[in-house]
Amino acid sequence: MSKLNSQFLEKAVADILAFSAGEDVHVNGEDKKGKKRNFTETVEIQITLKNYDPVRDKRFSGTFKLPTVPRPGLKCCVLGNAAHCEQADRIGVDHMSVEDLKKLNKNKKLVKKLAKRYDFFIASDNMIKQIPRLLGPGLTKAGKFPTLLASGDDMQEKIDEVKATIKFQMKKVMCLNVAVGNVKMDPKDIAVNTQLAANFLASLLKKQWQNIGQIFIKTTMGPSIQIYF
Repeated sequence: MSKLNSQFLEKAVADILAFSAGEDVHVNGEDKKGKKRNFTETVEIQITLKNYDPVRDKRFSGTFKLPTVPRPGLKCCVLGNAAHCEQADRIGVDHMSVEDLKKLNKNKKLVKKLAKRYDFFIASDNMIKQIPRLLGPGLTKAGKFPTLLASGDDMQEKIDEVKATIKFQMKKVMCLNVAVGNVKMDPKDIAVNTQLAANFLASLLKKQWQNIGQIFIKTTMGPSIQIYF
């Protein structure tokens, strides 16, 4: 059961979208002059936990697929066998074969550069086992170890699925943030994504909503608006 107030959330979404469109808005008790940016801003939620000890309490980690892709512009690279490389070529997605990976020669700088160039990777099932041997731990360290692409999977569907998937992982800090949309999305879709993301996080926590202190929503360059107190 969501503890987020729908009306409150819808008003906050309307305000952050108005601000990003260059309109003046009244948020957090003051008037703010909006500014339209020359890129598509991401909408994210920032969550502060409470009554939670990151040292003593069990660390949590979980992924959840949102109904609407929050960041459609994420860049993917397919590490594929011959068939998958051909398929990637057809749908206009960057790809690398075993031979291409061998050329990197486990060079840490080159692997780091590769990890930086893309937001995520997907790999053929017969390639995924070879990644550590071919590239070393570079992709894992960057938090970008490839998602498995089985031989029967539809590549475009798999890419869209990864783009729609968010991850909550407890590290040593009490703050978490996750993308739930972008300013070109329908406000209702942003609100639904936000509700579902918050509910999912609560389900991972020991005391559920009692472990959530505050939630804010904001665009990349816009002001934060509190939606859970």
